[in-house]
Amino acid sequence: MTTPYTFEEIFQQNERRIHYQIHKLNLHDPHQEYFQEGLCAMWNAYETYNPDKGPLSTYFNYTIRNRLIDLLRKQSRFTEKIQTYLQKNTTEIAATPSSSLDNPTLLDNPLFCKQVKSQLTANQWKWLYYAVIEGMPLKDLAIQENTTVDTVKGWSKQVRKKLRNSEVREQILEALQE
Repeated sequence: MTTPYTFEEIFQQNERRIHYQIHKLNLHDPHQEYFQEGLCAMWNAYETYNPDKGPLSTYFNYTIRNRLIDLLRKQSRFTEKIQTYLQKNTTEIAATPSSSLDNPTLLDNPLFCKQVKSQLTANQWKWLYYAVIEGMPLKDLAIQENTTVDTVKGWSKQVRKKLRNSEVREQILEALQE
């Protein structure tokens, strides 16, 4: 595509489109994740735009909206995977004969908590406990821990990275089966 405008000029004229789509989808974006995704979508739309197919503004709106929806779905699937993983492991703990708890849950089983905690830092465990298990919003957790939301988000990224590691999962499960 040959356009008389640079991407910087296009961005200045269309930056509000990204904010509009974020607002329209009712997304909370304190860390600018969705804005960054929208910016990348705008860049891709700028690079791949074909004037014969319609106006650039329509293409921007379509591309930005769909990329934001894709990111939202990806994050939702990841959260579901963590919760499923935790629920599955809770079920396995309940099925093991060594468990003496009548109604075991993730938090009631000290062995499971100990194994997971041994793989995480104190702050990472706080995020896992309060945000994932208790469902506390990141902002509230940040206030409780007297830190920033960015810091709490960093904890979550580290926990996710560790829980994706198959070796870490194997270590936790092996310790529980002993």
